[in-house]
Amino acid sequence: MEFLLVILATFVAYQIYVTVYFKSEKFNTLKRSVEAYTANCNDLNHHIQELKNAYVDINSYDYGKSTLQDNSNYNFKRTEWNKNIKNRYVHNCSATVCKNANDQPFKYLCKYFDIKVTEASLSSFEAVLNDFDAAEQGKVLLKQEHDSIVENIKSSIPAMIYRFNKEKLKRKLGFEQIDFSTLYFPVYTFQYVSAGGNSSSKCDITLDIDNLNRFVNYLSTLVKFKKSAAGQRALMTSALREKIKIRDHYTCQSCGISAYDTKHLLLEIDHMIPLSKGGETTESNLQTLCWKCNRTKGAKIIA
Repeated sequence: MEFLLVILATFVAYQIYVTVYFKSEKFNTLKRSVEAYTANCNDLNHHIQELKNAYVDINSYDYGKSTLQDNSNYNFKRTEWNKNIKNRYVHNCSATVCKNANDQPFKYLCKYFDIKVTEASLSSFEAVLNDFDAAEQGKVLLKQEHDSIVENIKSSIPAMIYRFNKEKLKRKLGFEQIDFSTLYFPVYTFQYVSAGGNSSSKCDITLDIDNLNRFVNYLSTLVKFKKSAAGQRALMTSALREKIKIRDHYTCQSCGISAYDTKHLLLEIDHMIPLSKGGETTESNLQTLCWKCNRTKGAKIIA
């Protein structure tokens, strides 16, 4: 019992110590010394959140709304009816369609979620992939930048605080939390629930980085290109993004900042003439920009 009291007293004393330290002028001085770095990191964090909102919002057919009440006796409750979800990302279908969607996900995604097999659709999904890829890379680079900044001021931080309260330290310094979840990847579902409510199945198609790369390649095999000369159009895939970065020596073509000189630099691929203004996905129309220059450029054409 006495041993437990000692542990409790030690824990309470340490918590008081931590609270006092984060309120001290010494810590506030340290915080002010890295304010510019934390502000830059938080700005990048906001940019990453914007990139996550890039997905194409496709829908299943709208069959209207209704409310179903099951007044059966207890032993005849259709338990699977509770799994019958209705929203714009779910297509309610037969068991056969659900099984076929699992076998040929892209074919059935296009058919039942009304994705037109056109060059415009392909360009839209390429743009989504480009932004999602940048967001995923940005999360990793941002985490590395957080750790690097804290490591550089390690000598000014009490050892116990650095060892046991590193995440709290980052928050107190002003770093916003990085969302590492992949919940922003759109998920489209084919769902079957039997009329009797006794069986159900579903097929989920998640448009993550890997599936988007595959989907872009799938659409490209079906699209009849009209705007692009034969052989000139490229596919904005993860592989092409890396190819353009290598070609441009991992250097922003606008401000000249380079990943060789600046650690944890998020580089993005930009259409010099935007797709919205007639530009195409060709290597000659693509350039590497740092995330700040790319965000500033937007849909502008810079000569």
